Amino acid sequence: MRVLLIYCHPRPDSFCAALRDAAAEALRSAGHAVEIRDLYAEGFSPALDAEERGRYYDQARGADRSEIASHVASLRRAEALVLVYPTWWFGLPAMLKGWLDRVWLPGIAFELGGPGGLRPLLTNIRRITIVTTYGSPRWLLWLVGWPDWRLFRRGIRTLCARRCRLEWLALTRMDSCTAQERQRFAARVRARLANAT
Repeated sequence: MRVLLIYCHPRPDSFCAALRDAAAEALRSAGHAVEIRDLYAEGFSPALDAEERGRYYDQARGADRSEIASHVASLRRAEALVLVYPTWWFGLPAMLKGWLDRVWLPGIAFELGGPGGLRPLLTNIRRITIVTTYGSPRWLLWLVGWPDWRLFRRGIRTLCARRCRLEWLALTRMDSCTAQERQRFAARVRARLANAT
């Protein structure tokens, strides 16, 4: 498969960077082609300015999307999407949320109208894998309803292939877990992605 790996963490020495490397290595060892987009290293601008928001719904073929054209091309090439990021305040880092806001646009990720209100356009993506860390314990995530999981399960996944699979690999209690627990989680990420089909 052609896999697009979106990495979002500001520190190159973070545990998330180790998870990104583990994920990419496992996917490549399984024979997949991996394209890594590091949003911070690229200097991706997550903020929608007034002009961009004003043309948000412009689905015309000639609409100017030059600022995000390489990200759109990456999405359209991908058969699988892997996102590696830390969960902060029960949600996505602002950089990653901005990537969704600016790249997953009408005319790119979906088309407005139709019987369900929108028609998915990223039907080339058949699998989404999330690799994330939480400072919170698992019981607290259940209490607050796993908001980031719901975003991907009920929102993002519906813009992809009809039977797009969503896999969630999460390490909880990141702020207090041991080095051994982190190593076990990285090994789990490697094992799961080495068998991704």
